[in-house]
Amino acid sequence: MPIFKTENNKTRQLKSSNFKNEKELQNLFEQNLEDIFGVKFIASEVSTGEKHGGRIDTLGIDENNSPIIIEYKWGEKDNVINQGLFYLDWLVDHKGDFQILTEKKLGKKIKIDWGQPRLILVASSFNKYDKYAINQMAENVELWNYTFYEDGILDIEMEASSRIGEKRGRQITNIDYSQYDINFHLNKTSKELQQKFQELREKILELPNTLERAEQKSSISYRTTKCFANFTFRRNSIDLLLRQPKYNDPKNLVRDVTSFEWGYRGLVKIDTKSDSNYIINLIKQSYEETL
Repeated sequence: MPIFKTENNKTRQLKSSNFKNEKELQNLFEQNLEDIFGVKFIASEVSTGEKHGGRIDTLGIDENNSPIIIEYKWGEKDNVINQGLFYLDWLVDHKGDFQILTEKKLGKKIKIDWGQPRLILVASSFNKYDKYAINQMAENVELWNYTFYEDGILDIEMEASSRIGEKRGRQITNIDYSQYDINFHLNKTSKELQQKFQELREKILELPNTLERAEQKSSISYRTTKCFANFTFRRNSIDLLLRQPKYNDPKNLVRDVTSFEWGYRGLVKIDTKSDSNYIINLIKQSYEETL
């Protein structure tokens, strides 16, 4: 799709460019991971040791404290999916190493959620075989296209995403995604709150380019490139985390939790008396911040 720049009511189509090499591509993403994917950078070029003989391009952690591996494809690199899966499998076998790297980078002990580690693959294009391949795997894999234009404009778009728990194909890694699902979370709360969440969920899934992740033990989250809503279920309430503490919120339901959370900075307590239409309006405002 062409991209146009407007100046003085005149449009000019921007010419696509490219990075000089894969390292330049990697450096740009690593320096802007939080803005692009809502991911905190942990480490670059992480060695998997002599036995495995590889280097992970980028390690990070997302707003839900899930480990993230990012691999980049510049030019022809046909093995990027298999390589990424190899690193993903290595990572879950070396949880202690990831914990140490995370604490070293962020300076505090973080409880890593291993329920849904993600593999993000970034390339200028993927072929039909790449997209077919991830649809046959029971792993948490995302394919992201990038286009780099003159004037330093970067466009990214999700090409495909695997759907954990809906796979027909075999699982390649040793990651256990199967133990957590929607029902696992809903069973923690009352029937009334289950119904209220389902009302909200239906509206959230109508938002374009929204992904739902329920495989993590602690919560259910929704995101585009970045997370915009996270639900934690309790017996008599639901905690909803949003990206910011300030919204068009005349009822003042959003509490500022900036000092407690990163990625999410607003908290809303949902109970049986909560107005679903009002809550979904807050969620939409958080969603719009990720676009």
